[in-house]
Amino acid sequence: VQLVESGGGLVPAGGSLTLSCVVSGFTDDDYVIAWFRQAPGKEREGVSSINIADDFTDLVDSVKGRFSISSDKSRNTVYLNMNRLKPEDTAIYYCAATPLPVLGMRVAQFKYWGQGTQVTVSS
Repeated sequence: VQLVESGGGLVPAGGSLTLSCVVSGFTDDDYVIAWFRQAPGKEREGVSSINIADDFTDLVDSVKGRFSISSDKSRNTVYLNMNRLKPEDTAIYYCAATPLPVLGMRVAQFKYWGQGTQVTVSS
């Protein structure tokens, strides 16, 4: 399984970015894709996830109303749409995947990881 993220960059506070994660290697849809982020000096935290089999999504409270996650199965791509970005959203964002079943978004639950993409929000 391979995960390749793209779409990071530098944006002003209040701006928007869309991250993409191209997924390859799974032979069916029984897996979950999650976005994690890690800010300098902090632990990696889950941000959002999507169950590819049934499109069930989850978002952590700190990004609800600002971020959304979606998938395009025809492109094997998962997107993280980020709006109204804040300086505290600055982090390296990672795409991760794991086969079903999985509950929650804990780092240890996810088997496959991308290389990460930097998101910087200026104040």
